Amino acid sequence: MTERDPTRRLPLRPRVFAILLALAESPFHGYGLMRKLSDTGEGGLLGPGTLYRLLKEMQADGLIVATTAGSGDSDGPPRRYYTLSGFGRRVASAEAERMEKLVLRTREVLVGE
Repeated sequence: MTERDPTRRLPLRPRVFAILLALAESPFHGYGLMRKLSDTGEGGLLGPGTLYRLLKEMQADGLIVATTAGSGDSDGPPRRYYTLSGFGRRVASAEAERMEKLVLRTREVLVGE
């Protein structure tokens, strides 16, 4: 099996990158992820429909993995938790590197550093 090239997924949409960064910190269920992105301001206004569509796409692309776990409450349904895959981590790192180069170039051109 050949290794997938993470740079082929770039550039990432800002919300996808924000989700990858959040999941790099820890696994989240959907609502927890929506709160995390809202609290940090990284996801913009992200409603449940948009979030779950993105999560489904990211799973299909191999960026994240979903697992089902009990909610902790005997009455509550199991929750799906999302974690960053190894490929997702490599893609996020490649995007951060791409953005860093862009910022350096911007400083050179606009600021004269």
